[in-house]
Amino acid sequence: MFESLTIDAYITAAVIIAAIVMFIWDKLSVDLIALLIMGALVVSGVISPSEGMAGFSNPATMTVAFMFVISAAILKTGSLQFVASQLTKTFRNHYQRGVVLLMLMVSSVSAFINNTPVVAVMIPVTIQIAKNSNRKASKLLIPVSYASIFGGMCTLIGTSTNILVSGIAKQNGMVPFKMFDFAPMGLVFVLAGSLFMIFIGQRLLPSRSVDTEDDLEDSLIDYLAEIEILENSDLANKSILSSALVKELEMEILELRRNATSMNLPQGDTTLLVGDILKVRCNVSKMKQMKDQLKVKITPFADDEDTEDLIEKSSYVELVIPTDSALEGKTLREFDFRRRYRAAPLAIRHREEVLRDQLQDVRLRAGDVILVEMKTHFMDQWKSNSRDQNIPFIILSEQGILNFDRKKFFIVLSIIVAVITAASTGLLPIVISTLLGVCALVLTGCLTMKEVYRSIQWPIVFLLAGALSLGVAMQNSGLAQAIATAIVNNLHEFGPIAILSGIYLFTSLMTETMSNNATAALVAPLAIATAHQLGVSPVPFVMAVMFAASASFMTPIGYQTNTMIYSAGGYKFKDFFKVGVWLNLLFWILGTLLIPLFFPF
Repeated sequence: MFESLTIDAYITAAVIIAAIVMFIWDKLSVDLIALLIMGALVVSGVISPSEGMAGFSNPATMTVAFMFVISAAILKTGSLQFVASQLTKTFRNHYQRGVVLLMLMVSSVSAFINNTPVVAVMIPVTIQIAKNSNRKASKLLIPVSYASIFGGMCTLIGTSTNILVSGIAKQNGMVPFKMFDFAPMGLVFVLAGSLFMIFIGQRLLPSRSVDTEDDLEDSLIDYLAEIEILENSDLANKSILSSALVKELEMEILELRRNATSMNLPQGDTTLLVGDILKVRCNVSKMKQMKDQLKVKITPFADDEDTEDLIEKSSYVELVIPTDSALEGKTLREFDFRRRYRAAPLAIRHREEVLRDQLQDVRLRAGDVILVEMKTHFMDQWKSNSRDQNIPFIILSEQGILNFDRKKFFIVLSIIVAVITAASTGLLPIVISTLLGVCALVLTGCLTMKEVYRSIQWPIVFLLAGALSLGVAMQNSGLAQAIATAIVNNLHEFGPIAILSGIYLFTSLMTETMSNNATAALVAPLAIATAHQLGVSPVPFVMAVMFAASASFMTPIGYQTNTMIYSAGGYKFKDFFKVGVWLNLLFWILGTLLIPLFFPF
């Protein structure tokens, strides 16, 4: 069957297999894997250097970059948080109606704004809605994530996957897709998915209590101690960072009291003196073992008045690690978290467990929740930082929710409408309309150029560039055509609908274990080549790949937004599967039946 394959085809196949293993292994970042793919294909001679680098200048890649900027502008206005927060009263009086409105709002916004930052903004708002309406956040966060996926299917700019596959289609000689070509099928998915979640999915979701911010604060009392530095102590006249407290015991010093002066979160270069009283987070039993050596007096920190005093001076904030965060895959020590953000980590909710020991050395993953203690007056600075899409965490507390800037909202909204109108009517190519939209945002003062650069999620841009080079290699080497021929020779008797259904199912299962963009980049060239072998239009096959690559509901790792809500909602892996398996089956059936009707062969 594959006897006629060239050496380039075998090399390309080997690169694809290696890439799939690395994506599933999940030890390397997706952008690094994409660059390795590009490098391997160029070095092996499968594609030329210019073909390898062409992905960076591809209109699809640039459009995705510009859309991140536009998304940042609308989110910076605080409009999404403002609208969502208005739903609290509805949730109190009519819970089901509130769920409907919340899902429709998220779906509508995600059709025009990248859904990852939308969910990043919605996580703290949704948790506050749940708290204010006496409901569990676990009942709402999965519906929010799924709703963002539904909405992203409706337009070309709803998700980077659609833009990527459109770029691959253009590379293969197809007519580029327009803004609302996806809308008919996408709206069916929105309606069907929303109805399923409202009437069935809600019943399958857990009503689980997780450690809230207040619960975590209460649980920390046993881990707090008060230390007084005695005469001849080994700690005296040493800086905090060079002392045994930090170097050997890995303690978090929350407050230093010296005579009548107190310092919250003292800096690492502060020199300790005899008589200083430190309030620390520590392993008390370990500290007692070294009591005589360090010559200190230890008092467990359990006095209610002291506790209230410390909490009053400090803010306790929960942070979620989003996908593609600079913290992902690193420890707090490697990131120098405390010095950068003047905050002390107190606990980490790591998947399904809460960690309180050796926090500086915990390898962080997307979706982890960190409870930190920080000086109260730093909160405004952190709140301002939450506007930056490149910040490595999402603030979960109500304090992290932005105020609504009505004036800038209408300016940004006008620019977005102009961008969409110009692109959908064919007045301008979408890459040019989004480029001009970014320029308008800067000229009107809605964003600075510094914010433009920060708002672009560069790992996704690099992933898209590398993925496009993989498509070129599959085409140049003849691998896509060979696999398509094998598919047609073995399955042609079942007809194009059955083959389309198989491609949808294969894509859907692949995207549950690896990046949706990587899956789309791998399967789209095969789908196009299969359509050509069958002698039918490739459009329905490409649509099947687009929708299936985004429709990831069964696992928390298949789609970025699912990963982000994993720990924040206190979910377990099985919670996604219990709901998602039925949603995936529903979308597969609907795709098989309706894609050929909306996009004929």
